[in-house]
Amino acid sequence: MTKLFILSGLLILMGAITTPAQEFVANYDESKIPEYTVSDPLVLLSGSKVRNSKDWELRREELLSVFANEVYGVNPEWKGRIIPVDLSSNPDALSGMARMLEIELTLSNGSRRHSMTMLLILPKTAQKVPVFLGYNFNGNHTVTDDPMIELPVLWTDGKEPVQGKESERGSYSRRWPVKEIISRGYGIATIYYGDADPDFDDGFKNGVHALFDEKPDSFSWGSIAAWAWGLSRAMDYLETVPAIDSRKVIVLGHSRLGKAALWAGATDKRFSMVISNNSGCGGAALSKRVFGETVGSINRAFPHWFCDNFNKYNEKEQLLPVDQHQLLSLIAPRPLYVASADEDRWADPKGEFLSCRLASDVYVLLGKEGLPANEMPAVSTPVAGTIGYHMRKGEHDILLYDWQEYLNFADKHLK
Repeated sequence: MTKLFILSGLLILMGAITTPAQEFVANYDESKIPEYTVSDPLVLLSGSKVRNSKDWELRREELLSVFANEVYGVNPEWKGRIIPVDLSSNPDALSGMARMLEIELTLSNGSRRHSMTMLLILPKTAQKVPVFLGYNFNGNHTVTDDPMIELPVLWTDGKEPVQGKESERGSYSRRWPVKEIISRGYGIATIYYGDADPDFDDGFKNGVHALFDEKPDSFSWGSIAAWAWGLSRAMDYLETVPAIDSRKVIVLGHSRLGKAALWAGATDKRFSMVISNNSGCGGAALSKRVFGETVGSINRAFPHWFCDNFNKYNEKEQLLPVDQHQLLSLIAPRPLYVASADEDRWADPKGEFLSCRLASDVYVLLGKEGLPANEMPAVSTPVAGTIGYHMRKGEHDILLYDWQEYLNFADKHLK
């Protein structure tokens, strides 16, 4: 069993040390987790203790810089503009429950342009509504079967882009329980993630990277940072929509898009709430546990996701200057929800829970409750302060149960 000790502001976890093999084999044995030290998010690089919100802002900037330089990459400066064009609308969508629109968002940076298409679904109400913002994996037409939604161009594994099909309409609606969300008084804003950056290693010739004249180096932003950046540009647009309460935009993501949602929430304080669903390594799970997916395995499988500097920590997680609990702490004092699934060991549910627990100290310093649990809760037993956590029964996915808990959490904090 892993043992925990706190010494001089550091959390020490003791376990067996494993030596990485030539061929990667994931560790799912708690007794084989290596010894590791997790840095206190409330200690400045100078060694001084963070004692108040002013000190925390200094520490926050330190952590953001380290994560950008060593993990996600440094975003180029954006001085461009967004040109929205309405593509289609349905004022009586979902049997009259909602208004549905598709908007082409053209990002213009000098002579360079790139477009993303947003599907916006809003409940019919005179009031400004809170909105869940997140990417979808397979195209806007897969979120719901409304024939209004244009069939998009999709990117697949480095091949030529292909046209979406009629037969795919609503094919991933189980991941987007639209009627449930709308009936609870929330809107939905979603974009096909390949619109922001195609998910393959092509040297960043496509997607939002092409808006900038960059010479790539080891600090250059990867796809996760690009997806996060795209969420911030979507937020720019949502701030202009009169029917939306832009003070209550919740950024959400599943799996790799959960990693992007966390980085977006860390880098952009305009997001009022952040939700990570099964985000695992490079998301909510502690990297230094070396449990399930590891830094080395994720960098080899997806070399375009992070900056090249992150490769320095392949099979050397103990050298990381930060870990993911510090990423979660960057969202404080805003509400944060992290969810796992009990069969999704690859994403390390316990590592995700421990990150929430370790980030709680920052929330407490800032006058919030943090995570009201010291021990990992049982399956389907949510715990929620300003940090919420649950482990759902089942596999790597985002399901109605997850959404119901997210809606409850949003009701608690935003309504």
